[in-house]
Amino acid sequence: MRSAEQILRESATIAVVGASRDPRKTAHAVPLSIQRRGWRIIPVNPFADQIFGVRAYRSLADIPEPVDFVNVFRPSADATQVVKDAIALGAPAVWLQQDIVSPEGRALAEAAGVDYVEDTCIAVVRAVHAISGPRTP
Repeated sequence: MRSAEQILRESATIAVVGASRDPRKTAHAVPLSIQRRGWRIIPVNPFADQIFGVRAYRSLADIPEPVDFVNVFRPSADATQVVKDAIALGAPAVWLQQDIVSPEGRALAEAAGVDYVEDTCIAVVRAVHAISGPRTP
């Protein structure tokens, strides 16, 4: 299983479930900061058509292309279903943001061979490990 640092270093496209339109929320500020450093963010929010200047999708199942990982900004109670959806999408990794945990989601991801991170902020990992931007093809 890859570490959080490895996942971020080896990724370019991130689906963000629970991305917010509200700039005061962490679910907006964190993905926006990652996008500004060069990662491609695909927002997933059933109530938005566009976030961060790009098309938002209603669900993970609606994303028509592969993603490098699914980043989750939803309550812990919703995380298991998001993990199931990420597995169905074929995402190689799932990353639950700080304060979000799901023992059932972890078990599902591990059983499916999907890398799993929880209770960890992508912006903190990026800063601590001085990751300047996404991998290049």
